[in-house]
Amino acid sequence: MRRFLDACAYIVDPRTLPIAVTILLFCALFGFGSVMYTGFFSWQVLLDLLVDNAFLLIVAIGMTFVIVSGGIDLSVGSVVALTTIVEAVLAERVHLPVWLIVPIVLLMGTMFGAIQGVLIHFFRLQAFIVTLAGMFFARGLCFLITTQSITITDPAFQKISAFRLDIGIGSVTANVLIAFATLIAAIYVAHFTRFGRNVYAIGGNAGSALLMGLPVARTRIGVYALSGFCSALGGAVFTFYVLSGYGLQGQGMELDAIAATVIGGTLLTGGVGYVVGSLFGVGILGTIQALITFDGTLSSWWTRIVIGALLCAFCLLQRLIERHAKSVRRPGGTGAVVTPGRESGRSRGDMAASDSHAIGRAPEQAL
Repeated sequence: MRRFLDACAYIVDPRTLPIAVTILLFCALFGFGSVMYTGFFSWQVLLDLLVDNAFLLIVAIGMTFVIVSGGIDLSVGSVVALTTIVEAVLAERVHLPVWLIVPIVLLMGTMFGAIQGVLIHFFRLQAFIVTLAGMFFARGLCFLITTQSITITDPAFQKISAFRLDIGIGSVTANVLIAFATLIAAIYVAHFTRFGRNVYAIGGNAGSALLMGLPVARTRIGVYALSGFCSALGGAVFTFYVLSGYGLQGQGMELDAIAATVIGGTLLTGGVGYVVGSLFGVGILGTIQALITFDGTLSSWWTRIVIGALLCAFCLLQRLIERHAKSVRRPGGTGAVVTPGRESGRSRGDMAASDSHAIGRAPEQAL
């Protein structure tokens, strides 16, 4: 009985309640589709949610780190489009092999994100403005390279695109394998490395993190570099998915990535969130699209309407959680939880203990 009560207390904790709601909502939507539509409840339909949204999951993973750090990145969709254009040009016109093209675009995306991070941190510019400028720059660069859609006929690209791995009675593509490898790596980085702990600390309170001696500049630049890397990797996966490059691809993907991250339980105020939550956030978006497809009578624009309503609902839920956390002396914006055995203090050690509790680590691991 005590274990059950402890589990319930953990679920309703301000740090875990959003992701718990996300998981329940995903199960409810998939269950609704299973009841309403014949053939919806199948292993392959569940796998197809990953096949059709593997690129979005990778982009959302990078966005999760940015939002947890207290920032935002509006350039991810344009970087995806730029990646598809560069890959198509290098494959069809320069005739480089795929094993050389992919590292080139990954390096390009990483450098693009790092430059944005430098502008944001050292020049004290708003992340919204810098990444908005990055969005325009990358999108304009796409059409500077070419205004036409380039179909990729390279045999290596087509072979990767056609690859299928059987999992039980269903199958997945290489894109899903890349997405899950990225997810596992991101979970490890976020929750088991010094860099991940620094990201949570900066998102909770950048001033406190600086006073604690954490490398704020290096971490913030690293976060945007990671987001650029994930955008380029998502673009590479998207290229394998559509086998073409075009400057208009990825339009609105930055908003989808933000929506998936927020619906996945990451607080827009920063400091609280789980990478695995973005998996369920993307799953919810994919399930909504699948429900509309199975219905067959609804316009595809209903997907945007429902996603917008869910996004507003989750933002409201986050605000209510923050207010409840403050009412019980739990500052939900940082994810810190005040327990009876902890006393607030002003010393460096107490601050480290506070921030370490915010990310679920022991105080001695915070620095």
